Amino acid sequence: MVVSPSLVVVLSSFVAGNGARRFPDFHLTGPMVLMSLRMAAVVVGRLSSRAARRGKSAQTHRIEAEKIYELTQKTTQLDIHRKPGPQLASLVQAIFAAEAVAIFDADLNEVHRAGDWFDNLEDLVRNVYFFETSDHDPETGLYRKVLRVGNLPIGALLLRGNVSELTSNAIAAVTAITFDRYHSLANESRTESARQTEQLRATVLDSLAHAYKTPLTTIRAASTGLSEMGGLTPAQSGMVALIDEQSELLNRLTDRLLKTARLETKDLVLFNETIEITPLIEDVVASVRDQLNTVSVEVVLERDNLSICCDRGLLVALLTQYIENAAKYAASETTVTITAFERRNNIVFSVHNLGPSIPASECERVFDRYFRSSVHANRTPGTGIGLSVAKRAAEAHGGHVWVASDAVRGTTFFASLPAAAQGVSC
Repeated sequence: MVVSPSLVVVLSSFVAGNGARRFPDFHLTGPMVLMSLRMAAVVVGRLSSRAARRGKSAQTHRIEAEKIYELTQKTTQLDIHRKPGPQLASLVQAIFAAEAVAIFDADLNEVHRAGDWFDNLEDLVRNVYFFETSDHDPETGLYRKVLRVGNLPIGALLLRGNVSELTSNAIAAVTAITFDRYHSLANESRTESARQTEQLRATVLDSLAHAYKTPLTTIRAASTGLSEMGGLTPAQSGMVALIDEQSELLNRLTDRLLKTARLETKDLVLFNETIEITPLIEDVVASVRDQLNTVSVEVVLERDNLSICCDRGLLVALLTQYIENAAKYAASETTVTITAFERRNNIVFSVHNLGPSIPASECERVFDRYFRSSVHANRTPGTGIGLSVAKRAAEAHGGHVWVASDAVRGTTFFASLPAAAQGVSC
């Protein structure tokens, strides 16, 4: 919002009229402050017109205008890193000599007060917000105001004191704008903190995954050596086989951690090349053949020469996760169907299985890191990492993922990737 200089001039010159002192210089610090000044200017103009119509004394009018301006100016000087509610309640009470002030911050679900209030204050001020009731009780001098940013309610104000309707509206507007400034800054801080946390977490994952690689390699080499030595009893051979099986599982999990860390670094570089999709899917299916031992696999491609320009390692990670996931949850003796087709310069992959469905409320969340569906969490082991890797692999190429699931038609995971990355030659 842009405020013309004339509005500010009207405000300062009006309150300076009739021999009154001029106000100190002030600084406009952003759109929210400008909005506050504009509101104050409009209110002062209305006060002037109303005073003329009702014969209100110039002295009383000037005092109200000065107080509105003072509140507007002082809110720009608040420590916006602290919750504004307590500061505003005390400020409004002091400037307008109000008997009591209460402010409800809906975002924080907190009530802040100044002055003497009755016991059920919190219920009263919350009801003003929830039922959006703004009114004035002349007998008690109590104003109820909904705090809004645009048309959005963000809180409520209770004010008991000798002020006009227009002045109470101005107080509510300045309070709402100050709240909005605070929450905007708080959201920016939370976003930056989350970004830094994600970077730290990715670094830790990468370090741990690399640290695990060395002992894993040693364990696998030792178990292979034991098998080749021969002379083991059946029980000993079984234990060696178990070591091989579990170390292979741990190796796959470590690879996923490394992929997760790589996908989340801001310096991620894709190694794009032209990939023939038919042999790629065949390779992935072969690599997870052990997990597919209770189901059959069907591959359906739109055409045999279908290809894509992408990072092969990331696409393999995506498809491996989809196929392993389908095998894990598919009903025994059913078919896992893998398809690929081209639509509007995108290659769409899908992996379908028949088995327990995913609740509709969880379909968006299954791609979140560490999330596991409530239907499967206690039935099938897992880490909740794999699908988040698949999502990030698709997003790294400018693509996206989604899932469709119901009890009759089964569950299908989709991934759509550009057939050729924009600005990249393969």
